[in-house]
Amino acid sequence: MEPLSQQTAADRIIKTEPFESASKATWRDYIEITKPGINKSNLIATFAGYWVAAGIHSFQLVTLLITLLGTALVIAGSCTLNNFIDRDIDPLMERTKTRPVAGGRIKPAVALWYGISLTVLGLLILAFGVNLLAAILGFIGSFVYVVIYSMWLKRTSTLNTVVGGFSGAVPPMIGWVAVTSHIDLNAWALFLILFMWQPPHFFALAMRKAEDYRAAGIPMLPVVKGAAETKKQTLFFTVMLFFSSLLLFFTGACGWIYLVLALILGGIYIALAWKGFKTQDHEKWAKQLFFYSLIYLTAILFAMVLDVTIYDLIQML
Repeated sequence: MEPLSQQTAADRIIKTEPFESASKATWRDYIEITKPGINKSNLIATFAGYWVAAGIHSFQLVTLLITLLGTALVIAGSCTLNNFIDRDIDPLMERTKTRPVAGGRIKPAVALWYGISLTVLGLLILAFGVNLLAAILGFIGSFVYVVIYSMWLKRTSTLNTVVGGFSGAVPPMIGWVAVTSHIDLNAWALFLILFMWQPPHFFALAMRKAEDYRAAGIPMLPVVKGAAETKKQTLFFTVMLFFSSLLLFFTGACGWIYLVLALILGGIYIALAWKGFKTQDHEKWAKQLFFYSLIYLTAILFAMVLDVTIYDLIQML
């Protein structure tokens, strides 16, 4: 693989603000800058964490809605701040060059204060509407994503994907502590599933968009170490995900329905990861893996909810 240029994206555009001719932002831009797709998947994970902890018996609609609102605002604010931080590198990539700040529709200063306001509001809602622990988890997740990932590791190390995954694994824990007010082995099991899911998901994306990342000077694993190493690490994390997903059964949080579905979903994921060693069509393999990663996440979260719901209904009969 060709080495990354010694001149980083920040060196090339830093201190330039090509936003003087910015077009007027629409309300859609203020939604887009919060990355609603990421927010939606994280809220599903938050709901799953809440439902596994509460089930039918301890379910409280108001608490759930406040938890989802606070979490959504923290995620929205953090994603907005990510857009602000990445305003120098987003214009260099086809995938991101039309984002509201990169495209010049929202000024950087506006994005900065919009992101801070959403994040702070979300943390306050979690602290006063749910509990302090939920707010602390929200703050940690936001800090890791905005400061450690966006401002530091994304630009300096291939570990960016792994360490950044910490923030994406926090939402189900927030859902759990909204019910229990404490962190236990079940909460960590939920954390591990989301944490182990993210590297193979983003490795697949990085394989598909390697030239984009190379152009922007971002040291993603496929850019720095190539496809072979990326496939090895993808397989490693899918295996770790497989075993992590079984923990909820052994802690007693979920039952046999969940276990069977987790075994099937995880087995398919490992098979797809292994398939990468047997093909030279990296683009096709990465596309398949990326698509399945989305199916897997939705399905494993659904399996948790389904299992707890059926078990509770049986108990009520």
